[in-house]
Amino acid sequence: MADDARTGEKLALARRHLKRVLSAWDDPTDWDDLSLYGFYCLEAGVEAAAIHAGMKTSKRHWEKADLAGELHKRHGLPDIEQLLRDLNEARKSAAYGDVPAPDLNAGDVASEIEKYVDAVADLVERTAGNAS
Repeated sequence: MADDARTGEKLALARRHLKRVLSAWDDPTDWDDLSLYGFYCLEAGVEAAAIHAGMKTSKRHWEKADLAGELHKRHGLPDIEQLLRDLNEARKSAAYGDVPAPDLNAGDVASEIEKYVDAVADLVERTAGNAS
């Protein structure tokens, strides 16, 4: 396990984004904020978990989705690889308007994002004593 300061920074960033997610999903859903902050929240969570696990991170969105899949397989984190890809498409749809928005349920999206951030925090807490 590696770099507690960077892990903590990324986890704190994920929690800040999560606040925006939780205020955006309810009726009426603010899909712009939900897709943007949901996407960035998950990316920050993936980065926090990867840094903590000593895995290589990336600036590329699609590589972060792949990394989420690896974190699911290796560390039992929730499988959010497809959600991350869907939120990237939703983010691009909201930002550019030329990409079709995926069919997502706002409540389910917000719930999955919150569960992921909690799972990353649990992983970090559970394995903090094993850090080298």
